[in-house]
Amino acid sequence: MRLNKYLAHAGVCSRRDADVLIARGNVLVDGHLPSPGEQVGPENMITVNGKVIEKSGQPVVLAFYKPVGVTCTEKDAHAEKVIADMVKYPKRVTYAGRLDKDSEGLLLLTDDGDLIQAMMKGSANHEKEYVVRVEKEVTTEFVEKMSSGVYLKDLGVTTRPCKVEKVGKFTFRITLTQGLNRQIRRMAKACGNQVTALKRERVMHITLGSLKPGTYRELPLEDVERLYRDCGISRQS
Repeated sequence: MRLNKYLAHAGVCSRRDADVLIARGNVLVDGHLPSPGEQVGPENMITVNGKVIEKSGQPVVLAFYKPVGVTCTEKDAHAEKVIADMVKYPKRVTYAGRLDKDSEGLLLLTDDGDLIQAMMKGSANHEKEYVVRVEKEVTTEFVEKMSSGVYLKDLGVTTRPCKVEKVGKFTFRITLTQGLNRQIRRMAKACGNQVTALKRERVMHITLGSLKPGTYRELPLEDVERLYRDCGISRQS
């Protein structure tokens, strides 16, 4: 695979940061300075700032319960808390599909950039399920409007039809197959309501389960393999 991808898989840094390290001459492949697009494999010895990088092993996928107040970013000088402050894992992992700061719930974190891209691909129709609380009562009319597709004027798009179920006077469950920026909040506002709390409970077949805010669990091999199958990509080894 390309060197920048290899470094990302090994948990060193992102592909973009890897390109910077390579350009600065901080990376050596078998003792020589590599070209930007150099292909590498298990037989190569790769060093970053003189440190030998261990071979990329099996991909890691974590289920993380993001609490309210944590920003989905790796680096932000203005954010009070970011994902890296909450998840202390030996390998570098990053998230697939963000949740805004005021929302909570399930985030999938992995060290495989290809899996992240596949999970976030809008045309794949991967399901994400949320429980949402709003200011005004959830009426039959509101449910019908939300589920049939909502025109979002500020984005200039109409959302896909989706599953919406009333579960309480001010609470509903919604399953989306797309991930527009602050989509549920925008949809509710366009339908005359305001979101006061939002929790994501499921991504594809992975659920929050017994996770508490701020905690994570490593997914077992069978769940990881199913993610790869459902995304239609091969698992790195």
